[in-house]
Amino acid sequence: MAMQTVDVPTATTVPLAIHPSPSHLEDGYPMTALPKPNSLNTITDPEANNVDPAEEPLTPFLKLKLASAAFAFFTAGVNDGSLGALVPYILHTYGISTGSIAILFACAFAGWAVAAVVAGISRAKLGSGGVLMLGALLQVLTHVLRVWTPPFALFAVTFFLAAVGAAFQDAQANAFVATVKSAHRWLGAIHASYGAGCVVGPLVAAAIASNRPGQWALFYGFAIGIAGLNMGLVTLAFWEDATFGKKAVSESGEESEEEAQGSFGKAWVEMRETAAQKEVWLLSIFYFFYLGLGITLGGWLVEYLVTARHGELSKVGYFSTILSVGTTLGRLILVEPTHRFGERRMLLIYSVLCFGLQIVSWRVNSIAATAVCATLMSFFLGPFFAAGMTTGKMLIPPAKLAPSLGIIFVVAQAGGAVFPAATGVIAAKAGVGVLQPMMVGLIVAMAISWACVPKPQTKED
Repeated sequence: MAMQTVDVPTATTVPLAIHPSPSHLEDGYPMTALPKPNSLNTITDPEANNVDPAEEPLTPFLKLKLASAAFAFFTAGVNDGSLGALVPYILHTYGISTGSIAILFACAFAGWAVAAVVAGISRAKLGSGGVLMLGALLQVLTHVLRVWTPPFALFAVTFFLAAVGAAFQDAQANAFVATVKSAHRWLGAIHASYGAGCVVGPLVAAAIASNRPGQWALFYGFAIGIAGLNMGLVTLAFWEDATFGKKAVSESGEESEEEAQGSFGKAWVEMRETAAQKEVWLLSIFYFFYLGLGITLGGWLVEYLVTARHGELSKVGYFSTILSVGTTLGRLILVEPTHRFGERRMLLIYSVLCFGLQIVSWRVNSIAATAVCATLMSFFLGPFFAAGMTTGKMLIPPAKLAPSLGIIFVVAQAGGAVFPAATGVIAAKAGVGVLQPMMVGLIVAMAISWACVPKPQTKED
């Protein structure tokens, strides 16, 4: 099989979903030998295995790990995608205003930020597999707390817990999949799984809530089943990668110097060295605009079609789900041509196409034109996330990939919170038509930020 090559600086001289720890080569995939210490983590030295994860055959156990990673994304998609369908019922049950929904998003963003800060300590104590299991457990706990319609304050706290859990799983799963041969295809597949979850979640939530408006929280019983299955898959697939506080020892049997320094010290060093990499921040800015673009489009399109294009809510209300379908298809269909012809070139081409489609959507006063253009945009935006991950794994040292993804995801989530909120604030005074120039500006900013990301010196075979 062809060997994956990555030209990156050494990790000894150089903290967004997206992803975090299993993709670490230090975490050891596969674990076929006794662990040895390394400079940043206490799990496994890849040299002890003499097997590059990118060279490992696609064994049944590796397939199980990939399936588990994909299902972790599907679980996150079910959670994230369902909120929009449940908002009217949440407002009625708790007697709150639409502005109070911002509290839920603020709690979710806080969860992502906290996860990025504690990720290093968590990996040092639990191992990559342990962090994945903890993330899955938090998501189960989230839906258990929600299913009985708790007080609004506790309901808001569950968004914090869900975000921490999703952040742990997203970072670890992304990082692990990035080490597999033909990673671009598998990254496309797992991110498509997230899109599939964003399709299934609102459909099931709407079906349950519309039939039993007063018992809309029963949807979270379905979510408990999904999260429970996720917990089982993760435990089965990644148990060998969990340490749960075990100390790494050297070949002489002595405790490693890094372990003696303490988890907090190692986590701080890891965060500081990760934050010193300019590639991390350039990718973070790209994802900041990308996620801001996607969430703004999905969050405001229906309102725009109703208010500015005078569509009927009963007929256009399902377009948010259609956007998720477009994104999912884009991640499945475009992943191979994007990689074959170069992520850098193709994402710029997709950006130009999205720019043209957005101009047509803006200038042609037609519900059909706006809906078609938005759907095609979501299709072309589909491969962006995986392409950014593929590029990132060639720019960032393997030992820093997991903590780097933690930073990237937090910045990305900030974009996903700032731009939809800014659009709403401006729309309150200028009208929802502000969505169109906002989208144009975000597309341009996203394209420029992508052009600023360094070109990898080598390419995955």
